Amino acid sequence: MTAFIDPDRAQFEAFKALDRDHPIEMLNLVKFRAKAEYPAGHELAEAGLTGAQAYRNYGAETAPIIVRLGASILWRGAYQTTLIGPQDEAWDEVFIARYPTAHAFLEMVTDPVYRAAVIHRQAAVETSRLIRCTPTQSGEAFG
Repeated sequence: MTAFIDPDRAQFEAFKALDRDHPIEMLNLVKFRAKAEYPAGHELAEAGLTGAQAYRNYGAETAPIIVRLGASILWRGAYQTTLIGPQDEAWDEVFIARYPTAHAFLEMVTDPVYRAAVIHRQAAVETSRLIRCTPTQSGEAFG
């Protein structure tokens, strides 16, 4: 499985090029490292945390920012199996975060407190997928 932890420049520019003035929902698929990998010299580098524990640190430190921006976790589920897709991808966290606008998401990722907290996410995550969606009409049929 290829590691995807942070967006690359082209992906981030594509995100920023989209309309920012409507709600967005971000599908998050996250696989944790067995052992968190903090940079040498970080206060938690030798703490022996699991990836899940480091990710909880990330969540705790970023929660006040999420609330301040009016964002929320819209849905969370426990991964069971992949029916269609790569069989080598299994996820420890699966959730959808809703942001009132893409501006709010960009404000979050540039917030100094968030930028300090993201080190926990980087230490925690083996690989992830972060997929931006725009809410559309729900219904009772596919398509």
